[in-house]
Amino acid sequence: MPASVALRRAGFPAETRDTTLKSKGLSASNSRRPAGRSRSGGPELPFSESVGYQIRATHRALQRFLQLKIESYGVTLGMWYFLRVLWHEEGLTQRELSRRVGTMEPTTLNAILSMERGGFVRRIRSKKDRRKWHVFLTAKGRKLKSELIPLAKEVVNTAVQSLTRAETKQLLAGLAEIQKNLHATISQLDEIESKFVE
Repeated sequence: MPASVALRRAGFPAETRDTTLKSKGLSASNSRRPAGRSRSGGPELPFSESVGYQIRATHRALQRFLQLKIESYGVTLGMWYFLRVLWHEEGLTQRELSRRVGTMEPTTLNAILSMERGGFVRRIRSKKDRRKWHVFLTAKGRKLKSELIPLAKEVVNTAVQSLTRAETKQLLAGLAEIQKNLHATISQLDEIESKFVE
């Protein structure tokens, strides 16, 4: 099945189909010109109208504020996401931590080693598979939860202080919907790509 047909049947808009095909070095028939062009003739997407840009800018501001709150405890942002996972479930392997946080394994290893040097975690070699190490919190690492989670809540509360509870709930629902849309689309593209490989 031609890629353009597969994308059309999957329900992708013409603009998305054209962009996807071009990125794969393929051509699309009956392609439409995207709406919204600048005076130079190129496509236009103002920062104020870009959901991606606005989410990234918001995330960076939240991260910066959180870092200011937690750095006096010897915790970096790189450690924060792993600690959050370990506070929920200890004994995970490096690979499992990578999957939960969404990082590459070398990045995860660096974070684990930093947390180990800080006295927040300890690694224990697996008895079943000597190649694997399981990561556990130390007493110091566990104590951090009661100290840092309130700071994280303060960051979030500051971020939404001018929104009503209903608006905050609506914002979270909207972000969840965006994530669902993107995950579904990525899954469809992965499926289509796997058919090309076959």
